[in-house]
Amino acid sequence: MKIVKINFLPKKVTAMAIFPFVLAKGKVGEIIMNHERIHLRQQVEMLILPFYLFYVIEYIGRLIQYKNMDKAYRNISFEREAYMNEQDFDYLKKRKFYAWVRYLKGSFK
Repeated sequence: MKIVKINFLPKKVTAMAIFPFVLAKGKVGEIIMNHERIHLRQQVEMLILPFYLFYVIEYIGRLIQYKNMDKAYRNISFEREAYMNEQDFDYLKKRKFYAWVRYLKGSFK
């Protein structure tokens, strides 16, 4: 993983994982880095390109479901896994393969 400092990320975005990089606007805290590491693991286990395809398809489905861009984003299974475990710095050591699948059901309010 390589951190790349970048200024042109969308306004609300602090960092973004695009294998094998983490793009960041500035100094990134450990919680955000852990969140992005979770995404990198998801990308690797899905062989990278299928991750992005599934991410976009699920986002569109959630957008139709919630009719709200932020709520749709936060309810993508990959994001739910990352948000729910970003403060557990040992999560990736104990994480099971394809753990994001169990986050497909349910939602953040």
